[in-house]
Amino acid sequence: MPEKTKKTKIIKRIHVDADKCNGCRACEMICSAFHASPKYSTNNPARARIRVITDPLRDIYLPVYAGEYTPAECMGRNTYTLEGKFYDECAFCRAACPSRADFKEPDSGLPLKCDMCESVPEVDEPLCVKWCLVDALTYEEVEVEVDEDEEEPRPEEVELGLESLVDRFGMDKVLETVARLAKKD
Repeated sequence: MPEKTKKTKIIKRIHVDADKCNGCRACEMICSAFHASPKYSTNNPARARIRVITDPLRDIYLPVYAGEYTPAECMGRNTYTLEGKFYDECAFCRAACPSRADFKEPDSGLPLKCDMCESVPEVDEPLCVKWCLVDALTYEEVEVEVDEDEEEPRPEEVELGLESLVDRFGMDKVLETVARLAKKD
């Protein structure tokens, strides 16, 4: 088997410090406004790519941003205790899945994923990070090693993803959402 060549790649990520979050939800508000169509025209936290899991009685505030879509719910129903606070395993999950409504477009039901506020003109860091007044969210660019062939998604992976979305939501919903996204600034 030929040895895979390694290459370095810059990964953008948001670091979450749950101990600093006070549950203000400014991150949700700016994210939903940024992703409104047209931009900044409305504010609907259900469209945000970040959620603040809250339990004010136990002083729990946990920002979680949207990750990959998963077609099946997981088997884990564990709870974790961190510094005397209890967390359900789903609170840490970034996936849009069938068992919960988080990270799904409210109109179409299509899954949402954090895009780090990619836009034209480009922003220097995601807006949720910029608007976090207590520095619970910080932006990082980290250099990691990756296999050279893992750089770009293969066409068959893209097709599989599209087929999965069409199977789940129907061709009309997928085309409608793609058309709406294509119209965004």
